[in-house]
Amino acid sequence: MRHSDASRSRATLIGLSAVLLWALLALFTIGSSPVPPLLLNALCFGIGGMVGVIWMSISGTAHRLRQVPISVYAFGTAGLFGYHILYFYAFRLSPTAETGLIAYLWPLFIVLGSALLPGERLRGGHIAGALLAFAGAALIVLGKGSDGAASGLGQMLAFGCALTWTAYSLISRRLGTVPTESVAVFCIATAVLSAVAHMKFEPTVWPDSPMGWASVLLLGLGPVGIAFYTWDVGMKRGDVQLLGVASYAAPLLSTLALIIAGIAEASITLLVAALLITGGAALAARAGKARRTISASKDV
Repeated sequence: MRHSDASRSRATLIGLSAVLLWALLALFTIGSSPVPPLLLNALCFGIGGMVGVIWMSISGTAHRLRQVPISVYAFGTAGLFGYHILYFYAFRLSPTAETGLIAYLWPLFIVLGSALLPGERLRGGHIAGALLAFAGAALIVLGKGSDGAASGLGQMLAFGCALTWTAYSLISRRLGTVPTESVAVFCIATAVLSAVAHMKFEPTVWPDSPMGWASVLLLGLGPVGIAFYTWDVGMKRGDVQLLGVASYAAPLLSTLALIIAGIAEASITLLVAALLITGGAALAARAGKARRTISASKDV
């Protein structure tokens, strides 16, 4: 394996760790009740930003932030804050399973949009894998049923949410020279904006138990903290198509975490969804391997 292939594989594995961390999002979010969404966002991104600050202090890489243009900081903050504000209000207006599925179109969009990236080639296996994995995610999300009345505006916001995360992820790839340390600034700025929005739109309700505070802390350290740094590495230097398809493992792993915690029950639907998502990821991985093999043969 060439050095560039080894680096790409390592970055892909780092990016996949974000998917594993996002699988804990639902579990910790439930545990953080009754904290309202925007306040939770402010607390978690504040913790996530501090993770980056501590990392830079230990590694001595804070000086890299001076190289980053203001426009990039604005872009990153808009991506993180924009995605979450759209997500929260989509579900406030339309708390249905269909809304969740629309919001979860972003992995499919990332796979399709990767064709626009320099140095990337979209193969049929990538598309087939993404569609297969999407079908598995659809089984899980729609199988949960609707919790309220659907709203056209809410579902439009969910679609905007999917487009926002797709754009953030793909543009991050084009900003490969921007250091991952910049994510710490994105997180802190998102925390500030979320706090301002919270004060304007929500009542302040703090966690009412030690478990609630622990859930907030773990959210900030993992799914809304470290995950964004590792996703940045994966998007900039890893296999974009494989990461997009593998992201559909998040709802599957999230459901498994809830089952282990005794919050959800196992079902045959979950087994079928697992097979579809695994099969989709395998297809995408095979397509990526074929692309690298062809590329290597051309270099000989």
